[in-house]
Amino acid sequence: MLDLHYWTTPNGHKVTMFLEEAALPYRILPVHIGRGEQFAPEFLRIAPNNRIPAIVDHAPADGGAPLSLFESGAILQYLADKTQRFIPQDLRGRNLVLQWLYWQMGGLGPMAGQNHHFVQYAPEPLPYAIERYVKETSRLYGVLNKHLGDGRTFIAGDGYSIADMACYPWILPHERQRQVLSDFPHLQAWFERVRKRPATVRAYQKANEINTAPVVDAASRGLLFGQDAGVVR
Repeated sequence: MLDLHYWTTPNGHKVTMFLEEAALPYRILPVHIGRGEQFAPEFLRIAPNNRIPAIVDHAPADGGAPLSLFESGAILQYLADKTQRFIPQDLRGRNLVLQWLYWQMGGLGPMAGQNHHFVQYAPEPLPYAIERYVKETSRLYGVLNKHLGDGRTFIAGDGYSIADMACYPWILPHERQRQVLSDFPHLQAWFERVRKRPATVRAYQKANEINTAPVVDAASRGLLFGQDAGVVR
């Protein structure tokens, strides 16, 4: 059994997508980030960066004590290695998947996240910041579109992988990112393939059962966007 400490954000969706695909037994422990539950001492023991998602594997491969992990990319890689699924076992295939996983972690996620912030949540519009992150999001969409245009069904080729699971939740809010998906036809075709997978549908159904309200509202704005080093002292 795995414990998934989760909230309904793109990074949270990555892990439910994997768990539904792999049919691993798990339970969701909601961490309502809009209410500050990510600062609870018991959560910080497994996720010192006070961010979701995090997991606790009660049956790690080494047979030892329960193993906790934070950071969505590390969790996906761990689960893929644990199950030997959704990541190729050959040298070249494995590293192709990892390159695109890290591309999402270091590029698509952070840039789209800043796009979300300045387009939707900044207290006043900052045209330079909006243009900067909308354009960078567009560039990253273009990178993935070009890559998928080389005849690939999924990001790493014919096989569905953790690279696809990592990227999809950050493409899903494309309209809020001021992107027109039809401008990226190869990306759009890939997006539809992932969207229609039964495990993807189940993962997002679970999200709707847990939370149907916006993650960011007037009450949570300061809590989510006002953190500095003081919150970890």
